[in-house]
Amino acid sequence: MTALLLRTIIAAVVIVAASEFGRRSPRLGGFILSLPLVSMVAMLMSWFRDHDIAAISRFARETLVFVVCGLPFFVPLAFAQQLGLGFWVAMMAGTALAAATTALGLFFLS
Repeated sequence: MTALLLRTIIAAVVIVAASEFGRRSPRLGGFILSLPLVSMVAMLMSWFRDHDIAAISRFARETLVFVVCGLPFFVPLAFAQQLGLGFWVAMMAGTALAAATTALGLFFLS
């Protein structure tokens, strides 16, 4: 239970920090979001719980694959202004792209 609470707090702090810093400096907000802090904490907790490098290695490989699958989410949002898209349209388009690429990843990589 303590591990779950710790991961939740870390995730919340990262989200709030990225949002606040991103308002002042989009580059700094993006940098904070690009850090794999939650993944690092999850892997550390897994290591201390099980000491199983094979499981952590597989976890890291799977995370790497799905991070790549999720990257298309950012494309419509990154170019929304140039494409004349509103926030919600860009958000829905990004979500649809990420869902499609993740589904393809699950289908072809499993």
